[in-house]
Amino acid sequence: LAAGAYFGLDPVGARIWQLMGEGKALSEICEIMLEEYEVARDDLERDTLKLADDLEAQGLIKPA
Repeated sequence: LAAGAYFGLDPVGARIWQLMGEGKALSEICEIMLEEYEVARDDLERDTLKLADDLEAQGLIKPA
């Protein structure tokens, strides 16, 4: 907000963000999400990695 920008996430993105905040690894996040949502593993992994890349590019997360 200090930079005048904000980021919105859909409910799935918000759930991934929440799990990241709990310190879960991306592999753990994908396993949890596969249990919670009906989605193909390949799609979920691709979308999770893209979100993580986007968040990192914006300086919102750092790789562990």
